Amino acid sequence: MHRAEALLEKEYEYSEGLLTAMMPKAIADQLKRDKHKTIADRYESVTILFADLVGFTAKSSHRAPEEVIAFLNDLFTQFDQLAMEHGVEKIKTLGDSYMAASGLPHIQPNHTERMALFAIDMIEAARVFSEKMDEDFNLRVGFHTGPAVAGVIGTEKPFYDVWGDTVNTASRLESQGKTDCIQVTKVTKELLQDQFTFQKRGDVEMKGKGVQEVWYLTGRRAIRART
Repeated sequence: MHRAEALLEKEYEYSEGLLTAMMPKAIADQLKRDKHKTIADRYESVTILFADLVGFTAKSSHRAPEEVIAFLNDLFTQFDQLAMEHGVEKIKTLGDSYMAASGLPHIQPNHTERMALFAIDMIEAARVFSEKMDEDFNLRVGFHTGPAVAGVIGTEKPFYDVWGDTVNTASRLESQGKTDCIQVTKVTKELLQDQFTFQKRGDVEMKGKGVQEVWYLTGRRAIRART
């Protein structure tokens, strides 16, 4: 009996941990209290990031499936760790693409800055990853700040996701960006220009968005000592 109880407890802990790993803890806690509850929240300001490992699919085609998964798992585990360090929420992965958000489910006044620091660290992690694999892999990153809606879809396989124009814009910034670069909109650049440095790319025609003025985030400004 004690052995059966121990196994059940272990299974319960595993299920609890899995749910928490799939979505923010605050959201998971709500689902645990009522799995049929509709969870949907509107946020006035969040920052959404998309990143894509350019060329990974083609360049890894000659490798065994187990090796490909192991490499991706290694890199994305590093991204997950960086997300936790910066207070950023991983939303999902799709193949060799990574989506993250900051400013939800808890409001963070400095969520755009958190995402900028996360993006810079992602680029560096991908560079080290490329050297480790002895392959020329590059990360393409884009993020944008604005309003969004977030919630849980499904009851049997609940999935936490984010929707809205901010998400679409961030996705376009990534897909139409350049490798090893972090691309942002003018709106996001203006929120960060006191703490970070930028290089203007110019006007870019984005699908469904029209012409947008975009910038490359190039680094963090040096902190000047007070005299």
